[in-house]
Amino acid sequence: MRWICVAMAMLHVLFAAASQNQDSVPEFAGTLSLDSIDVSGSVSALQDSANTAMAFNVDTIMMSDEFREKFGSPTLYDFPYSRTRSLPDWKRLWINTAVLVGAGVTTMVVLESLPADATAWNKTENAKVPLFKRWVRNVKAGPVWDKDNLVFNYALHPYAGAAYYMGARSCGFNCWGSFVYTFCISTFFWEYGFEAFNEIPSVQDLVITPVLGSLLGEGFYLIKRKIVSDGYRLWGSKVAGYAVAWLVDPINETIGYFRGDQRKASRRSDALRGLEGSSWIAPSTNGLQCGISLTYTF
Repeated sequence: MRWICVAMAMLHVLFAAASQNQDSVPEFAGTLSLDSIDVSGSVSALQDSANTAMAFNVDTIMMSDEFREKFGSPTLYDFPYSRTRSLPDWKRLWINTAVLVGAGVTTMVVLESLPADATAWNKTENAKVPLFKRWVRNVKAGPVWDKDNLVFNYALHPYAGAAYYMGARSCGFNCWGSFVYTFCISTFFWEYGFEAFNEIPSVQDLVITPVLGSLLGEGFYLIKRKIVSDGYRLWGSKVAGYAVAWLVDPINETIGYFRGDQRKASRRSDALRGLEGSSWIAPSTNGLQCGISLTYTF
């Protein structure tokens, strides 16, 4: 634990100096040495220990009050890729869910206007049964294997699931939490919600939307990470970056535009480029030592 205490003390000095003179550009470099370890120990294990120590200190800087005040709260896009790291923002998730409800109502209106062969809904028969009685009837009868258009089942539904997944993933939830969110939205909000007013819940949709949608969504998350890390540029173009980011994460990108999320992400990305670190291993009289050097430029 000694190196952790040393790191915290050095970071305290770092931010104290920065707060006294924000106009200057001070530099801080510190070397944290781990205790000597017997030479028979694994070199790769030593390197892993040094890299873990460096990651700890980078995380400490980003989560500090000074960094958050100047550049905004960090998101998963500011940290190394992980399937298990979680920084949940429940407020943003509830906003996303409210937007999905509105989008669901809009989608139902659009689907109602399409020809019957496009949705496989028997609109003539549906009109003979009151709305909520129709929902109870369909829920009790399902789920069944549907005969919907292949485009709906195997293209639009996975994309919708991926959009649900990204709705949670970009709000700081890990891949498992995002999958649960996708399952709940696709099953209870859509399949046993809006769509059940017009048709019996579908077996394919109950499986394909959350499962394939989540797999596709994690791919979308990796694409967006690349775009965000390059300052919302793709192939050097911000137009392409914003367009693809919106395609892979339509909910967060639409809402985030009005919150200024893209500008905040670019500022944090630029700030973190001033954070440099390296790890080292060196022989000593008692065996081997490993450590890190961390430099942060304001």
